[in-house]
Amino acid sequence: MARQQIRINQSFNAPIETVFTALTDHHNFGRVVNAKIQRIKDSDSDNVNGVGSIRRITPLPFSHFEETVITFEAGRLMEYKISKGSPVKNHKGRMEFFEVNGKTQLNYSVYFEPKIPFLGKLLKGLIERPLVKSLKTLAVSYG
Repeated sequence: MARQQIRINQSFNAPIETVFTALTDHHNFGRVVNAKIQRIKDSDSDNVNGVGSIRRITPLPFSHFEETVITFEAGRLMEYKISKGSPVKNHKGRMEFFEVNGKTQLNYSVYFEPKIPFLGKLLKGLIERPLVKSLKTLAVSYG
């Protein structure tokens, strides 16, 4: 099965802390991407959305999957993996944040393999299009 890769680079006219919080807080991320997302397990760290926290994503009624945060460096990096219930395997998401000329640069990568052969490109589009659109909308909201 072919490994799929999504790479999104988006610039925001806002401080890193603002963008980092908007995209790594599980409840707020749901609002950004217009999806039902709820944190179902808090991290044991200082940030409830940090390492070990789990969010449930419900893209369709009666369908959900869970993501677990595996790396969390405030203002710089968040990585997560799907830990339960998904049509993909070996999934990893990585959000890296950088300051460039007073703006925040996000480098967002998602890697996965489909569980069902030949669905990789379809699943990639279903994941990538709404993410790109949502991140652009968020960037516009910062002016």
